Amino acid sequence: MVNRVKRLAIGALSLIMLFGVITIAQGPASGAEDSAVARLGPGEGAAFAMTNRSTNNQIISYKRAANGTLTRVGNTSTRGNGIGVDLDTQGGLRLSSDNRFLYAANAGSDEVTVFGVNGTQLTFLQKVYAGDQPLSLTINGNLLYVLDGSVAGNGILGFRRGSNGTLTPIPNSFRELSSPIAVPGQVAFSPDGRLLLVTQKTTNTLLTPANAIDVFRVASNGLATVMPRREASNGIRPFSMAFRSNSQLLVVESFNAADGASAVSSYRVSADGALNVISGSVPNQQTDACWVVITPDGRYAFIANFGSGTISAYRFGLGGRVRLLDGNAAFLGADSQPVDLALSADGRYLYLLLRGTGGVASFEIQDDGSLSPLGVVTGGLPVADGASGLAVY
Repeated sequence: MVNRVKRLAIGALSLIMLFGVITIAQGPASGAEDSAVARLGPGEGAAFAMTNRSTNNQIISYKRAANGTLTRVGNTSTRGNGIGVDLDTQGGLRLSSDNRFLYAANAGSDEVTVFGVNGTQLTFLQKVYAGDQPLSLTINGNLLYVLDGSVAGNGILGFRRGSNGTLTPIPNSFRELSSPIAVPGQVAFSPDGRLLLVTQKTTNTLLTPANAIDVFRVASNGLATVMPRREASNGIRPFSMAFRSNSQLLVVESFNAADGASAVSSYRVSADGALNVISGSVPNQQTDACWVVITPDGRYAFIANFGSGTISAYRFGLGGRVRLLDGNAAFLGADSQPVDLALSADGRYLYLLLRGTGGVASFEIQDDGSLSPLGVVTGGLPVADGASGLAVY
């Protein structure tokens, strides 16, 4: 039955891709309460968080001061719907590398919304069908890939990005994951854009290896290989991942949310997609680690621990080896439910979306990797009701 549903879903997807069901428009989104453009001075930037509400999904905008603090300035509708519960993936909200465009996954209405970015102001540009329950997005150059997490349409789907930020579907680009029952955690391009990786949070005892990370090769025409390379995860329930600027990869392992069991593993990724363990399952003594960022200089990694309400700090050493600096580098509260992490463009400031309290926490990253809190901004986001996705510059 599942295979039949999946075939129907893929067939419907092919028709939609063929006929290009895309909505493009300019101007403020309906139902929005946009503020005027917040002009940015030297060292300033913006942050964007997604409500993920099941009706009228919205983006909450913040002005980022030169000292790293945030001020909430407005909200903009995606003109789509979220799912009202945590996306449970990394990358639901993505900025382009030049910070001119913002892409938002509407998991409830099966779309991606594209915004133009001017300071803190967002201008609706496009809404495009993106497969069954789009959850995670990744960008490399003029390519954007979406991770679809539905049981009926589990896989990845490709788009080309135009110079104006809008998306054009790549025909016949949908690719199934290596397991039809996989519950994916994230899709991510390698830094050179030649590989696409997908973490699988579930264990499939019928396949080898049981705990897996799928690796697709990407051709020059933007198409991924039809079948992924199924690589072993060193630890249980690989959730999210981040690359350093080279071929070294860091993967967060939640170990099925077992108390105090979370860890990270680092890998060297070969050109053909093989994963070779450098540091295997380095623990942080925290519970349900999920989200990760690596500083632009490649020195530090920060992990959000959903179950513990904490951030963990790791340090990279020679050859990509990692060691724990502080399992409890910051504590946000037992009910804070920390999810998505993001960094300012210069890597000096760290931001954390707090699903439990509906806030965004700010930190200054010290030279030794420790975190100095700068406060929490609340308002606009739902409290303990599914807020997901954070992007900062």
